[in-house]
Amino acid sequence: MTDNAQQQPSAPHTELPTQYAPADVEGPLYERWVERGYFEADAKSDKPAYTVVIPPPNVTGSLHLGHAFEHTLIDALTRRKRMQGFETLWQPGMDHAGIATQNVVERELGKEGKSRHDLGREAFVERVWQWKGESGGQISGQMRRLGDGVAWSRERFTMDEGLSQAVQTIFKRLYDDELIYRAERIINWCPRCLTAISDIEVEYQDDDGELVSMTYGEGDDTIVVATTRAETMLGDTAVAVHPDDERYKHLVGKEIRLPLTDRSIPVVADTHVDPEFGTGAVKVTPAHDPNDFEIGQRHNLPSLTVMDEHAVITAHGPFQGLDRLEARSAIVAALRAEGRIVAEKRPYVHSVGHCSRCKTTIEPRLSMQWWVKVGPLAKAAGDAVRDGRVKIHPQEMEKRYFDWVDNLHDWCISRQLWWGHRIPVWYGPNGEVVCIGPDDEAPTGEGWHQDTDVLDTWFSSGLWPFSTLGWPEQTESLAKFYPNSVLVTGYDILFFWVARMMMFGLYAMDGTPPFHTIALHGMVRDQFGKKMSKSFGNAVNPLDWMDKYGSDALRFTLARGANPGVDVPIGEDWVQGSRNFANKIWNATRFALMNGATVDGPLPEPSAMSATDRWILSRLNSVVAEVDALYEDFQFAKLSDALFHFAWDEVFDWYVELSKTTFQAGGPAAEVSKRVLGEVLDVTLKLLHPVVPFVTETLWTTLTGGESIVVADWPSDSGFRDTAAEREIESLQAVVTEVRRFRADQGLQPGQRVPARLELDGTPFAAHEAAIRQLLRLQPEGEAFSATATLPVAGATVALDLSGTIDVAAERKRLAKDLAAAQKERQQAEAKLGNEAFLAKAPDNVVDKIRGRLTKADEDITRIQAQLGRLPEA
Repeated sequence: MTDNAQQQPSAPHTELPTQYAPADVEGPLYERWVERGYFEADAKSDKPAYTVVIPPPNVTGSLHLGHAFEHTLIDALTRRKRMQGFETLWQPGMDHAGIATQNVVERELGKEGKSRHDLGREAFVERVWQWKGESGGQISGQMRRLGDGVAWSRERFTMDEGLSQAVQTIFKRLYDDELIYRAERIINWCPRCLTAISDIEVEYQDDDGELVSMTYGEGDDTIVVATTRAETMLGDTAVAVHPDDERYKHLVGKEIRLPLTDRSIPVVADTHVDPEFGTGAVKVTPAHDPNDFEIGQRHNLPSLTVMDEHAVITAHGPFQGLDRLEARSAIVAALRAEGRIVAEKRPYVHSVGHCSRCKTTIEPRLSMQWWVKVGPLAKAAGDAVRDGRVKIHPQEMEKRYFDWVDNLHDWCISRQLWWGHRIPVWYGPNGEVVCIGPDDEAPTGEGWHQDTDVLDTWFSSGLWPFSTLGWPEQTESLAKFYPNSVLVTGYDILFFWVARMMMFGLYAMDGTPPFHTIALHGMVRDQFGKKMSKSFGNAVNPLDWMDKYGSDALRFTLARGANPGVDVPIGEDWVQGSRNFANKIWNATRFALMNGATVDGPLPEPSAMSATDRWILSRLNSVVAEVDALYEDFQFAKLSDALFHFAWDEVFDWYVELSKTTFQAGGPAAEVSKRVLGEVLDVTLKLLHPVVPFVTETLWTTLTGGESIVVADWPSDSGFRDTAAEREIESLQAVVTEVRRFRADQGLQPGQRVPARLELDGTPFAAHEAAIRQLLRLQPEGEAFSATATLPVAGATVALDLSGTIDVAAERKRLAKDLAAAQKERQQAEAKLGNEAFLAKAPDNVVDKIRGRLTKADEDITRIQAQLGRLPEA
């Protein structure tokens, strides 16, 4: 890689195409960056390290707006650090996505009329690897489209050989430390995927169900319970009431008859029961409900499993063999026939968990599974934030983090799948259990077999910050690039992926956390703030917008909406606006090149510069300092907005325009301004580059002749400030802005020339008359000049002769009509706000709206009266 600091730029080119065509530029530019190795990271380098891992996308996935948003932020951070001289590693890779990938391949097999069981485990896994090689990972190509500056030579996969070794190593260590164990507990079970699933793989939504109240027991021993899952009553082993509930004290300890069965069940007292909710009595089904399981443990209740893995009833009797929903209706009908139904509510809307992959309603199920004892691991993860070793940004997200890690339940890590890291435990013929590490020999012989389950995908992705660097080997990369500098991820997986990485990183790396900072961002939503979803019809393929407007336009739009921890609304018109900004940068740089802007040689001394030159350089240094501070605070929206307004408003709309008169006049002043303009563009393009890399690369290399802006030096604040020049140009801007507003109010066309007399003596901008006249299209006063409108502003006076440009009588008539309408609007608003009866009854938002109308009317009246006052008499 070329060291740009030692490189001498060649003579800059001076020609650019008249229009910017992203589609012609982006692909070739990106491949050039990759070929030159700009994104690779050298573990032997003596530069300070800056490391970020990519939150590994699923191998089944494709680029969506959430990916594009997150990748834009990470790419901006790493591009800036690379320019600042850090040995920068953005670590790429993909997750094997156990359930999702297995479902994809099973669907393909289904089209062939086969199931995975027809192939057998070994052949099925081979088929998945084949699919991964042919169809998986299309997101990698889409990341290139976006401009992701990742170290492709280091790309990892959570099931490659090195990461598999890391998984087996940490499993063995945790097992030996008694932090992994096997036990029968309640888990989330998907009857379609036929596996346990993690909490993050459960999506809750409001479903229309039923709430059925029914009686248990007989005579004086009758008790009413309610349920939304009547089919589980076949597995009830108790009824629970609160120990202080006087209504049921006579029943506690008694046995009552369970309807539709030949069993009796006890009434137990448990503080978990809320006596104020429903009847204050709850049915207890330990094998099919997590809360009931805990009650069962406290009271030594039996756990009766009444459904199989397909959610089909297995309990002996007339309901055996029925699907859970069929059984629900049949059991309610049978209870109704016995006169035990007290009340039925349909529809009863309640929150129901669904498998995020197949949308099947999940079933809580008692199952033998492998678990991580998270207590000591979670405490370490909490302590690392509390003692300041890890910062969470924004800081207000810390509470959510602590609420989670301080209350973590043990983590179910086994999955009943074939695709994934198989649990490295072998069972012997005499009940032996042996955990095998990567360097151990698996036991052989008759009766020995390996556990059939695989590990939760989050188990391997929890190792990502260090397994991707070669752990458990003590590699140069691990020594150089661990811990990560920052983790950029969505707040929605703070509890899942982030917490797991914290627990594993601290455990495996001797108390060193996996990253210094956790920077949390929000979710991308549509322009109305609604969640994007195919079912809502508002989902957007980011590739479509990149095809239409260019990758830079999409990136800038996303960055400009990225306030820490806050959701990001986005609409196509905003992307179009960012495309216009890219075009503005292009056109302004093209103008500068055509007028001789240059980066050759040092900047002239301030004494040789005009006030305009000193003003823009002073502002430039302020913006450099502001952008640096905002980057360190992960304020992407604010820094993007600051760059937008500086580039568009100050550089392009003011400095470039003010320089035109200087360039036209020529001479030494023009040569100074050419060098200043070159400097301003050089620095501005560098500041913009991390967010909009493609257009800035094209323009910067053309302007400077440098090798690449990717490896150029990041700008630094030179400390130069000139407050006097800033005040001078601000006053000039005030004059131009006010006269432009007056011209627009009078209906003058922007290019329409108007005779004017400028009285600038004694003002700080007296030397800028030529620029003011050019910007305002003001021609010199002639012999017949008659000042029909006079505008005093910023100590200057601008007298205009409008006699030949507007119909004063018609303009006065139009403004008088507008004034009458505004005064009527004010009267109506004042009348409503003065009506006590209206104020007492109207909602706050309606009252606020009326107050807004009053404020607007007052502003309109003031504006129109000022316009009338500036018009000559008709």
